[in-house]
Amino acid sequence: MKHLLSASDLTRDDAVSLLDTAAELASVTDRAVKKLPTLRGRTVANLFFEDSTRTRLSFEAAAKRLSADVITFTAKGSSVSKGETLKDTALTLEAMGAQVIVLRHHASGAAQRLAQSGWIEASVINAGDGTHEHPTQALLDAYTLRQHLREGAGDLEGLSVVIVGDILHSRVARSNVALLTTLGARVTLVAPPTLVPVGVQTWPCEVSFDLDEALVGADAVMMLRVQTERMTAAYFPSVHEYSRRYGLDSARAARMPDHAVVLHPGPMNRGMEITAEVADGPRALIVDQVANGVSVRMAVLYHVLSSQEGAP
Repeated sequence: MKHLLSASDLTRDDAVSLLDTAAELASVTDRAVKKLPTLRGRTVANLFFEDSTRTRLSFEAAAKRLSADVITFTAKGSSVSKGETLKDTALTLEAMGAQVIVLRHHASGAAQRLAQSGWIEASVINAGDGTHEHPTQALLDAYTLRQHLREGAGDLEGLSVVIVGDILHSRVARSNVALLTTLGARVTLVAPPTLVPVGVQTWPCEVSFDLDEALVGADAVMMLRVQTERMTAAYFPSVHEYSRRYGLDSARAARMPDHAVVLHPGPMNRGMEITAEVADGPRALIVDQVANGVSVRMAVLYHVLSSQEGAP
């Protein structure tokens, strides 16, 4: 696996192998010295054209725990503000020794463009491209679900997962639909009609506009942030109306089975798509997702760099 560009590129065996590797690497966090020498001498460049906290820091921590050197580039305060292109920035990072470029970009398809352009020899990991995909987020979500609901199992066969909110602008939703269904889960999307993408009927999932009905029998619900920064029009009447119909509060969460869990990729709009009581409650695995993200990204970096000639 030279690149990780899309969750759709992963077979069930690929995904299970990554999740199994992440489970093995997770034990590093329990050690006094949280490092392995696995990628010593390798260099990972984080190339972020969009603001990020969780994903950028998670990739940094993952690379450092595997003893890789890390170069972190953010567009703000860089030559990008002077007009430098993605190509030239990537070439600069590769010239500095980067064997892997972790790319977050505002343009959908940017990671694929960089990987398939022939500009660089480095591997590319998609850390989120526009409204397209975010495959490592889907992997850490799947890892979290497997950890809490399928202990000892390889995949997620038979699980019912409900994804709620701004599906239209969500790369997380697109990647999760692809990966969770590959792993055997049944996915239902819930959103206002204005926040459902055109062509969603071709996705391997169901669509509902009734959150209360969808939650009955769900094993997990993933709440998505409303991405107002990507909106150019009014997609719902008001925040209050959105929260009333599509927000997760304690009363609504009570409709779920006792074992059901709550996920959120962050950052959260507390009081809009999720209340503080639910976000901080016993069902919520939001902090677990962040912790698991480091282990999953360690696994991805290991698999990608292991595919390169001369990798450890």
